[in-house]
Amino acid sequence: MGLRLFSALCLATLAAIIKLVEARGANLIEIMFFRQFAAVPVVVAYLAVGPGLGAIRTPRMGAHAIRTMVGLVSMAANFGTFLLMPLAEATTLQFTVPIFATILGGLVLGEAIGWHRWGAVCVGFLGVLIVAHPSGAHFSLAGTAVGLTSGLLMAVVAVLLRQLGKTESAGTTVFWFSALSVPPLAILWLLSGIHGHDAATWAMLIAIGAIGAVGQLALTAALRFGPVSTVVPMDYSSLIWATLYGWLLLGTLPTPYTWAGAPIIIASGLYIVWREHRRGRPESPVTAADTPA
Repeated sequence: MGLRLFSALCLATLAAIIKLVEARGANLIEIMFFRQFAAVPVVVAYLAVGPGLGAIRTPRMGAHAIRTMVGLVSMAANFGTFLLMPLAEATTLQFTVPIFATILGGLVLGEAIGWHRWGAVCVGFLGVLIVAHPSGAHFSLAGTAVGLTSGLLMAVVAVLLRQLGKTESAGTTVFWFSALSVPPLAILWLLSGIHGHDAATWAMLIAIGAIGAVGQLALTAALRFGPVSTVVPMDYSSLIWATLYGWLLLGTLPTPYTWAGAPIIIASGLYIVWREHRRGRPESPVTAADTPA
């Protein structure tokens, strides 16, 4: 639980830094490049002091390549949500991952989904409608659409990770996601034009990668010491940090609609996790997606 709480803090901090560097002139491609590039040394160090560098050997390079392609699109949507929306609202939309994972499990993987969990899915989307408040203009509806797309893609990534996890360790998967992402992102960064920044902005871009890698490793490692049904609820603490960062760094607070809708989305996700635990289903990373952040 402590590792999962720490990962929530890291990923909320990452989101806050993303908004700060964007305000200082960094673009989405640049942010994504440094997220992956600066993460590689952290993951290599983790492997070196843990299972050893030999852990990067894999017979499933094709599966890692597919995970990387989907993961990059998911990351673009994820980071784009933070750029388009206030921190608290963007974080709240990330909580739709268990909802989308349930839908994918039933429609794509053929899992038996009872009316309890389908009901939780409907309730969760009711919470999304409250947060988005379609008749209002407190934030961009385009941001809401990107945020929901991010939740769906993160659920797809979780399904891919479930398949990879049958043979690959967490360290191996995280390493290859970072390593395979760097070349295409570097090319896109070059094509988009490299812009100069001051020292503080460069430091923040590097911090995005380091903090993101540490948070991602902590998120995954938490599952080694506790079941999904115990550690996943800790993820929702990220809303507390997002609210604090939004208030202290950006001068924004969640709208009344977010205060009303977020508990509904959180309750839906928690009920889905609890229901899977009660039914005795194998606790899978689908409800604890390895986020692209």
